[in-house]
Amino acid sequence: MIIAGSDSIGGAGIQADIKTCTCLGTYAMTALTAVTAQNTRGVSMYRAVDGVMLEAQLDAVVNDVRPDAVKIGMLPTLEAVEVTARFLRRHGLGNVVTDPVCVATSGDALADRSVPEALRELLFPLSAVVTPNIPEAELLTGMDVDMEHPEAVMAALLACGAQSVLLKGGHAVGCGSAGATDFFMARDVGAYERLSAECVDTVNTHGTGCTLSSAIASFLALGRELSESVALAKDYLWHALRAGAGYEFGHGHGPVCHFYRHLDGGKCE
Repeated sequence: MIIAGSDSIGGAGIQADIKTCTCLGTYAMTALTAVTAQNTRGVSMYRAVDGVMLEAQLDAVVNDVRPDAVKIGMLPTLEAVEVTARFLRRHGLGNVVTDPVCVATSGDALADRSVPEALRELLFPLSAVVTPNIPEAELLTGMDVDMEHPEAVMAALLACGAQSVLLKGGHAVGCGSAGATDFFMARDVGAYERLSAECVDTVNTHGTGCTLSSAIASFLALGRELSESVALAKDYLWHALRAGAGYEFGHGHGPVCHFYRHLDGGKCE
């Protein structure tokens, strides 16, 4: 079950989520939270779906099919966060992956100022894992992220109630490309795990966060343990980045190659 916004260029948002789930062998059901007008260069505007319509979408799905996992992406308003949290509690849904989307790859804002606090208070306690990048982690905690010593920020995020946190390092200064080191910490372990991969030299990073979080949810839905789901999802994203590294699409940050497993030669051309 994907609760997120759309992306008119198709590289991020629900479009990327559906592609990811399909490629990994899971069935994507959706509830749209916002319609965005965007391309590879940025977001020109967005309009939130009102709470009544969002709740109707959620209820329509769960009244017919109970999801094995839930991925939450763009929640543009306080109302959207409240409706989503109420839905999760009412139906007792688990395997919740929350990607606290507040800023697009282009740097454009995707949520009202009231959203970060609402995410911390209402959704993090219901989440198996939250997946902020560095700017999002700083916004959510009010702390500077030190990638040499990330445990303080990760502990602050876990203190909000999430079972685990995956701090994504793609925005780290000096990385120079996609595929930086990420850090995973589970509440019941207390120590973080470093997840490293070779950097991929590419501008095609549009939708990486959406893809990663949907991949985690897909592996959870397939019955994998949380830590294994995180590792498998990171591996899928890395191969999608590498396969789409040279692909020319648009004039900004192009998409990753979600379908690399199904293409001759394993690359988008």
